[in-house]
Amino acid sequence: MISKTSIKLFITDVDGTLTDGGMYYTKDGEYMKKFNTRDAFGLRLLQDAGIHVAIITGEDSDIVRARAAKMGISKVFLGVSNKLPLVETLCSELNIGLNNVAYIGDDLNDLQVIQNVGLSFAVADAEPQIQSNAGITTLKNGGHGAVREAVNYVLNLKDS
Repeated sequence: MISKTSIKLFITDVDGTLTDGGMYYTKDGEYMKKFNTRDAFGLRLLQDAGIHVAIITGEDSDIVRARAAKMGISKVFLGVSNKLPLVETLCSELNIGLNNVAYIGDDLNDLQVIQNVGLSFAVADAEPQIQSNAGITTLKNGGHGAVREAVNYVLNLKDS
């Protein structure tokens, strides 16, 4: 059984998870993403509870770098298409097992991680295959507090 003390690392995807998946482009080709401040506060609560937080995304984006820096998250991995080997490396560096990881995602590039970690979440508007493989599907959509919902779940787990 998963307990609060068994979760040592919480990992989130970005596009479609920390954001609603939309990208806003200007006429000059610059783009913007909208993040939910409640998600950010939740990630801070995890850090305050001694749980490592990491961001892994397929995009290589200065916007994500800036947002992670503002949230005080140093474990930020951009442009990652095959996420599971990176998660395994992180676990090795932290001396924890995959069963000590909570992960939240929304799309097929999250599937291998979702299938292999101790606690997995799909956002409410995730791809059906992600929802069917995740342990928990949030009530909220990506970018609308789904990450905070998962964080609250982790923080409210009973210690065993």
